[in-house]
Amino acid sequence: MSDSNKKRKKVRPKQNTVIEEEKELVFLYDDDEVNPNYNKEADMERKAKKAKVKKRVGIVCASVLGAILAIYLGIALFFHSHFYFNTTINGNDFSTKTIEDVEEYMAGQVDGYVLSLIGNDNTTETITGKEISMKYKKGEGLAKVLESQNPFLWPKSLWEKEDLHVEVGVEYDKKALDTKIASLKSVSNPKPTNSVSAMPVFDGNQFTIKKEVYGNKVDITTMTKAIEDHLNGFVDTLNMEEEQCYVQPKFLSDAKEVAAARDKMNQYIKASVTYDFTPHTEVVDKAVISGWLTVDGDMNVTFQKEKVKEYIKELASKYNTSGKPRSFVTANGNTVEVRNGVYGWKINQDKEYEKLVANIEAGETVKREPEYSRRAKSHEGNDFGNTYVEIDLSSQRLWFIKDGQKMMESDIVTGNPNKGNATPQGVYTVTYKTKNATLRGPKQPDGSYEWESPVSFWMPFNGGIGMHDANWQSAFGGSRYKTHGSHGCVNMPYEKAKQVYGYIDAGTVVVCHY
Repeated sequence: MSDSNKKRKKVRPKQNTVIEEEKELVFLYDDDEVNPNYNKEADMERKAKKAKVKKRVGIVCASVLGAILAIYLGIALFFHSHFYFNTTINGNDFSTKTIEDVEEYMAGQVDGYVLSLIGNDNTTETITGKEISMKYKKGEGLAKVLESQNPFLWPKSLWEKEDLHVEVGVEYDKKALDTKIASLKSVSNPKPTNSVSAMPVFDGNQFTIKKEVYGNKVDITTMTKAIEDHLNGFVDTLNMEEEQCYVQPKFLSDAKEVAAARDKMNQYIKASVTYDFTPHTEVVDKAVISGWLTVDGDMNVTFQKEKVKEYIKELASKYNTSGKPRSFVTANGNTVEVRNGVYGWKINQDKEYEKLVANIEAGETVKREPEYSRRAKSHEGNDFGNTYVEIDLSSQRLWFIKDGQKMMESDIVTGNPNKGNATPQGVYTVTYKTKNATLRGPKQPDGSYEWESPVSFWMPFNGGIGMHDANWQSAFGGSRYKTHGSHGCVNMPYEKAKQVYGYIDAGTVVVCHY
């Protein structure tokens, strides 16, 4: 075996290698001369055929691409003057149509045009073109839409729908249209239902938002504009609810203003005010406060002032004692009714209103007394306790009672009823006490006084009416007051007046009764 054969043997594939075709073995030889099967002419012919095929394929591909480009450009040129595929204008399909096509259609719709108005109660009313003398007029709207259409982007219209609204020129009698609109039942409804904004409402535990309610009161301005827009576009149906032709609620349930009002009201009802009328109490809590809160049309939270004041007035009516008739057990053991006087509990209603509202606005939990303009000693039994001066205007007797015990008593002379100076009944308090005072009557034109009376012990309890000694009285008690009575004061013997003076202080209760 020659060396060349040895060389060839080394490059041969292994036994298990699959040799597909004999022609492939040609390339295992170092040169053409050593391959006995090689045909140079056949190989060149084969290469030439292959090149020819490639050229033909190239020509075909170029031709196809050229054709596609030509088609694309041709269609692009077409859409210079035509609307895209899948184009609707004012609800009508005008795919691949020209402006002239659209205008021709629009003009043809005028004579038989009818606009249907669908209300929120599903009733339908109509406006016809004939009723308003409607005529077609060419406009610039279609041209502007077509100009905005990029013809080279036409392929996207194969899968994207274009829904256009175009104001197409029309002419109609505006006065006739206004008259027609005014005559519509939805507009001339004598009893329309107003829309109601969403608002906070109390559910028994807290404030939540109640959804808005849509009414059927027409917003004439909005409706007129919507109708004109539909006329100009030859749109045949107007959904009044969708076009918001009704007066809309000012606030919807998702409005931040409504949420803010709700939150503020919930803050207020956190408050709890317990009034102390020992042994009784009155509580102002969420159940009460919720009934006082309201929101105005701008979602401002306010107190219903009159309701709050009415509540305080009821408290005053229940717990005030000043000026009210009282059942009183006298020193003699008799039960009488005492009327009038200023002593007793009296709530200052204006101040209490301010304080109560302040408590609520701060969300406070407090226990307190109401604001008083007058106070008494107790809310139980008689409100002045068991230490007081009793003046019986009928028997003309006076007693000083301390801790329920009689400390002294005296005959007296009270005001002369026959001269209009009767001592008024009622419950009062000693304003102050002083010694060596001079009591004076009305002042005369000359500067003098109608009368002057020096006294040693002066104890006023009802304005200028008080208790004092009266050395000018020769007797006390009985019916003397009817003939020799005072100008309203309670006249006493010197020693008795001195005794009372020593017992009492400013604020001591004085009960005058018949």
